[in-house]
Amino acid sequence: MKRVFWTLFGPLILGLWLGACAPGGGGPLAVQIAMSEYQFEPNVVRVKAGQEVRLTLVNKGKEAHELMVGRNVVTHEGRPAGFAQDFFEGISVRAERGGKPIDLKELMEEEEEGAHGFMVALEPGEEPVTLIFTVPSDKVGEWEMGCFENDGSHWQLGMQGKWIVQP
Repeated sequence: MKRVFWTLFGPLILGLWLGACAPGGGGPLAVQIAMSEYQFEPNVVRVKAGQEVRLTLVNKGKEAHELMVGRNVVTHEGRPAGFAQDFFEGISVRAERGGKPIDLKELMEEEEEGAHGFMVALEPGEEPVTLIFTVPSDKVGEWEMGCFENDGSHWQLGMQGKWIVQP
């Protein structure tokens, strides 16, 4: 009877034990967001506080697109221009393109008056970019994703999504 028990349930018990002992839940979470006219795919992303994330951004559209994550949309000259609260503020972010480290400044557009916050802008057909960061526990809650290209028209045309940080 013992042999049958261990034959049937031994692998399950071992798997549960190893899973409980694994640090950080088994490595970083890989997320890919495709940007196109005028959407993010997926448009809802769920991550956990304390989790390392490898966020790959791909522009599959015919226009330039950007990703910003934050709360409370701000306007500039009556048009949506970014977020009052930037998700990435205080987070150490590394970036890669083609598996090689790159300077984050390569990814950010020149800041226009009234625009603020961390953003990644990609031209059509530009090589995907991966952002690597760990989600801090003080970021738990619901955030918005948005593209504010063309004086906010991408946002107004529906290029929005949710970024949800779970405890």
